[in-house]
Amino acid sequence: MRVFTIGPAGVSESAAPPAQLPAQGHVWIACSRPEFEAGWPQLQATLQALCGLQLVDLHVSDLLNAQLPSHFDYTSQYDLLVFRRLATGNGRAEGADTARAGTARRGGPPILRHIDTSPVGFAVFERVLLSVHPADCAARDAYATRLLQASSTEVRTASSRLPASPADLMLRVINQMVDGFLDLRRELTRQLDHWQTELLNPRTRFSNWAALLDARLSLHQLDEICEDQRSAIQDWIETVKTWPEMQTPAMERERDLLLVRSRDVLEHIERVVHHVRRLEQSVETAVQIHFNAQSNRTNDIMRTLTVLTAIFLPLNLIAGIFGMNFDVIPLIHEDSGFWWAMASMGLTAVALALLFWRKRYLERSGR
Repeated sequence: MRVFTIGPAGVSESAAPPAQLPAQGHVWIACSRPEFEAGWPQLQATLQALCGLQLVDLHVSDLLNAQLPSHFDYTSQYDLLVFRRLATGNGRAEGADTARAGTARRGGPPILRHIDTSPVGFAVFERVLLSVHPADCAARDAYATRLLQASSTEVRTASSRLPASPADLMLRVINQMVDGFLDLRRELTRQLDHWQTELLNPRTRFSNWAALLDARLSLHQLDEICEDQRSAIQDWIETVKTWPEMQTPAMERERDLLLVRSRDVLEHIERVVHHVRRLEQSVETAVQIHFNAQSNRTNDIMRTLTVLTAIFLPLNLIAGIFGMNFDVIPLIHEDSGFWWAMASMGLTAVALALLFWRKRYLERSGR
């Protein structure tokens, strides 16, 4: 568990939650899902001491559920947002958390198999943010490092960069999680482009159809996850718009900045959705072009075989005529009969070959 007290003077980290709220600023309590499962009664008592209220039992179940899709819910005292991250699960703890969630191992390229979509839960109070992450969450640690670095600079510079409220802090963490997937686009595109090159290469026999199907299914699952993320953020934006009018211009500006940051997060999620769908379309298009190229190659082969058959068919006819069992056949007993037959067969073959070449039946398709 990591606890941060964020105020105008900077950020301080402690090993345990404070007994009371600071005079100014807010508190961020970030814990892993196993820690939350083992100590949620103590966290409920901490929330009661800091905020004067506790989480609803159903929301506790949502934060403990490692298979819950992204969604948004609210009460009159706090908001709850569950957001499935898109991160590279390369640690043992993350792998154990994914196995514990019962999620199936992804197929396809290695980058798709390593993408972890475990949910992250946020309970947003007026001055407290409780976040429940998978074990060893890189997004939490990365943003915590940024907070501590910001607090180590001058007070004026730090105060301008620090989140102004728990909701602002939640949106910044979510934005970092979404940007983490945007950083994977280049590697993901490069691996899928390798398959497209193999599919479009006429000299390559592509046989990795099972992995390609797994990749398409994984991309489709990512598309559904991103849609849930977008829906959750949109519900959050609509809820922020329904907040009562603020009493001071500073508070009104803070809400406007919160809406701006929410729309920025939504735009980043839409970029991820667009990229995933473009990859799906690219794979689908490559498969279609592959089968069209194979069909065109088969047509070229069949056309060549048909032309060759048409050329040799008259030759077989001539050979069949001179092979009939009649006593009297012209040229059968002549010394030059064989050469006349061979000449007629050769001339017929050359004439038909020139005719088919002129009609472009024997023309090679351009590469």
